[in-house]
Amino acid sequence: MSISNLANAELDFSNVCGWPRHLQLVASSVLGVVVLVAGYFFVINGQLEQLSEVRSMETSLKQELEQKQLLASNFDAYQEQNKVMRDMFNSMLQQLPGKAEIAELLVDISQAGIGNGLEFKLFKPQQEQVREFYAELPIQIRVIGNYHQFGSFISDVAALSRIVTLQNISIRKDNNAQSSKLIMELTARTYRYLSEEEQAEYKKAKKEGKK
Repeated sequence: MSISNLANAELDFSNVCGWPRHLQLVASSVLGVVVLVAGYFFVINGQLEQLSEVRSMETSLKQELEQKQLLASNFDAYQEQNKVMRDMFNSMLQQLPGKAEIAELLVDISQAGIGNGLEFKLFKPQQEQVREFYAELPIQIRVIGNYHQFGSFISDVAALSRIVTLQNISIRKDNNAQSSKLIMELTARTYRYLSEEEQAEYKKAKKEGKK
């Protein structure tokens, strides 16, 4: 049968078995292709997407596993480093005076100036500034002397066993003096460790919005 005859042929789709043999083969092939295409789009394509997601998850899990293995291999080193940091922190805390020691520390600072021949014009502790576990005590200082005396004073303060920082240092000529004396102004900050009760009060006040 030619193609023209095939086009003009009347086919009974309700009786495919009655078709010529070669038409049955063509119809079977077309049906097979349709089934394969439909199976790809409705079954295989979905499974390929799932496979891609699983592979992506596998890569992510492998990276996470490698990170955890790295952490596990360095766990002892981390513990040792953590211990060193705790020891350093505790050592720094020991340099913070308690509330009862602040007065003694203020005397040490003033004695460091007097011992170097400085004349105090102002030595005024300010209001404490409370932080989470420590408090800062700013001290306004104004002294008269020369560069050598100023340097020795700063060096002696830095050598104190307690932590004291010197900030906002300014030096100018004393216009009211007959000699070549200079005026140095600065803010000394010392720190003290808060007691457990003070820390609790600070956290309570912060929670209530008072800090």
